[in-house]
Amino acid sequence: MEASVKLYSLNYDEAKTYLWASIFVACNLVLPQVFHLIPQGGIIFSPLSLVILAGAYKFGWKVGLLAAVLSPLVNHLFTGMPMWSVLPVMTVKLAVIALVAGLAAQHFKTVSLPVIIGVVLVSAGIGCLGELALTGGAAATVADFTIGWPGLLLQVFGTWLILKFVR
Repeated sequence: MEASVKLYSLNYDEAKTYLWASIFVACNLVLPQVFHLIPQGGIIFSPLSLVILAGAYKFGWKVGLLAAVLSPLVNHLFTGMPMWSVLPVMTVKLAVIALVAGLAAQHFKTVSLPVIIGVVLVSAGIGCLGELALTGGAAATVADFTIGWPGLLLQVFGTWLILKFVR
């Protein structure tokens, strides 16, 4: 299941980079509010990850990384979520997703379910290692997979659908 889609690799000296990163940060202000209507919706679905993954895959790791660093901070400043203590872990995880997605898109130059599945699994694995290094506790890391598996599925299929159908 491959999709023929135009992928970009924007640089920090382009205005489009900041425009798209701003759009993704704005999306990451709104989308979590919808998911937080569901009990534990943020933990289960990880809505910030979906936006960062799709954005980095489409526009490159630099756009994704910018949005990944700014999204949790802007969300915290406007909504109080995520909690201040969670910001470093969330930022690391989103940065990993942005880097892995952007580099995978740059390497494979196509949108396919196997590549996106690989991106999500590699990102989750590296993100969990980062979380363990920052927190020293395995409970939240295990919860990423036991509670958060619907979010991983949303990342895979949501990203694939977004990239395939949103031009």
